[in-house]
Amino acid sequence: MTRGRAYGGAAARRAYGYGAVRRAYGYALALALLLTAACTGGGPAPSGVPVSPGGPGDIIVASGRDVTGKGGVRQQLIDAWNARQDKEHTGVHARLVELPGSADEQRSQLLGALQSRGAEYDVVNLDVTWVPEFAAAHLIRPLPDGLIDGDVIKSVASTARWADKVYAVPFNSDVGLLYYRRDYLERAHIRDTDLSQGVSWQRLRDLTDTIEAPGAPRPRDYEKGWTTQLGPYEGRTVNGVEAFLSAGGGAALTDDRGRYTATVPELTEGVAQLRARAQAAYTLGDAFRSGETESLTDFADGRTAFLRHWPYAYRTLHQSLDEAQVGVAPLPGRAVLGGQNLAVTTQSPGRAAKAEELIGFLTGKESERCLLDAGFAATRESAYQDDGVTCGAARTAGASPSASPPASPSAESADRMPRDDHRRPRYARTILLPALRRAVQRPRTPFYGAFTQTFATELGRLFGEDPPSDAELAAGLDRALRRILPER
Repeated sequence: MTRGRAYGGAAARRAYGYGAVRRAYGYALALALLLTAACTGGGPAPSGVPVSPGGPGDIIVASGRDVTGKGGVRQQLIDAWNARQDKEHTGVHARLVELPGSADEQRSQLLGALQSRGAEYDVVNLDVTWVPEFAAAHLIRPLPDGLIDGDVIKSVASTARWADKVYAVPFNSDVGLLYYRRDYLERAHIRDTDLSQGVSWQRLRDLTDTIEAPGAPRPRDYEKGWTTQLGPYEGRTVNGVEAFLSAGGGAALTDDRGRYTATVPELTEGVAQLRARAQAAYTLGDAFRSGETESLTDFADGRTAFLRHWPYAYRTLHQSLDEAQVGVAPLPGRAVLGGQNLAVTTQSPGRAAKAEELIGFLTGKESERCLLDAGFAATRESAYQDDGVTCGAARTAGASPSASPPASPSAESADRMPRDDHRRPRYARTILLPALRRAVQRPRTPFYGAFTQTFATELGRLFGEDPPSDAELAAGLDRALRRILPER
């Protein structure tokens, strides 16, 4: 596998300034895309996924799985847009194609499909970290600035740009949050079980020590203090970036043009912070093999008192636990911004204008309120703040029994998510919105695929049987990142 060299060779670095030799960058990136498809098995299109539109007026939207379930809120919004087209007799319909596999696999599938023109996708729902890569490879086209207005949360809006152009529109956002077992704190005779105003990592360790104190009535299924997503995939990158940005002066790793900026001392502080968060005395052993599903299930089953996860877990957890058992708070330190953005492909055959109209509908105020009500993190301030903005384009959140996957096999299917007087998730205005405003991005670079693979692999040495020192791991990480990222 030579993807690292293809992404980060000298020719690519020289071309990175978007100057006269930009063609070299394009050739290197094109080679990287082909290698990505070959190495991951991502061909022109995955088995079972349509590679051509169903009719001349169809707009094909390619997306990952909707965590609100089959026939979930994304499909409902597309159905609402289609109903509008029928009413206006435009002859145009949108069709949602859900890509199988993990986010990493979906990225490879989209890269392979768009590079080879094996699937006629008009709109793609991209992870926020993919926008620079797809834009630099000319797989998505620039969009009008007006599709992103002042109502979009500022931190979220910044994920849609690359090289001073808008290439995508924020659809649903994400941010790291801390979930905690309120009942476990009460059992340990901790007086204040409301952590919604925020806590430090040291406070979490202190609370864990209290839960595990000799003679304390330990919960039946409890094993360790906390869990998160430290398996060898993007979850490890997310946790690592959060630790690095929280340490000392905060190691940002790259600048806004994707050029490598970190120093070995900064990386050393970041490694130390991640090591502290992953101490065996406080971290569930399965966390080092876990992704989103596994860590969520472990927490819902009572194996830990604390969990780092995304906003959709709020709804999922409340299908089997009530407010007396589970709470949510800002993540200690810096929290990473996630989410998906909608973009129009460069190969969209004569439907680009209508595709932009669809994106405008799907990311409008009412649609964003629908996404929030269904359990996603909305991208617009109005969804959280304006009581006059309501969801009319989709069914009331919770109406569908399959609207959310259960946190464990015993979870109830009916929607039990706590809501405020205006039917928003109860924590949305007070915890989720402030967390999104403060959130930080992962490195923004066209070489993100190579970055995350390298970063997660190098950090994996920290969780082995004979981990190196902080300084040794930092030095190795520095050498690896310099090989794949352009430098200032």
